[in-house]
Amino acid sequence: MTDPYDLAGLQHRLAEFAAARNWQPYHTPKNLVAALSVEASELLEIFQWLTPEESARVMDDPDTAHRVSDEVADVLAYLLQLCEVLGVDPLAALAAKIDRNERRFPVGEPPQG
Repeated sequence: MTDPYDLAGLQHRLAEFAAARNWQPYHTPKNLVAALSVEASELLEIFQWLTPEESARVMDDPDTAHRVSDEVADVLAYLLQLCEVLGVDPLAALAAKIDRNERRFPVGEPPQG
């Protein structure tokens, strides 16, 4: 049995979904980045006028939690599709970025700003 949360499997499902609807011509890097930005903005909209305390409790309300989950899914879907189109391994890219940040921001040094 395959893992329903396998990253490569999810990317494959997204590609199959787009192919079945003949959407590949629209899934250019530029269009995917634009869609990613729109979805990230929709996620931001949920938090826009909340206080820090309210934002920390956003998942306590079932309706808001559902909206947050949907927008997170949309952001991740477009990011995974972008990675697929560009040939970027998102997990390798993240691991490399964490490595660079660990070197750039050593423990015990004051924040740069």
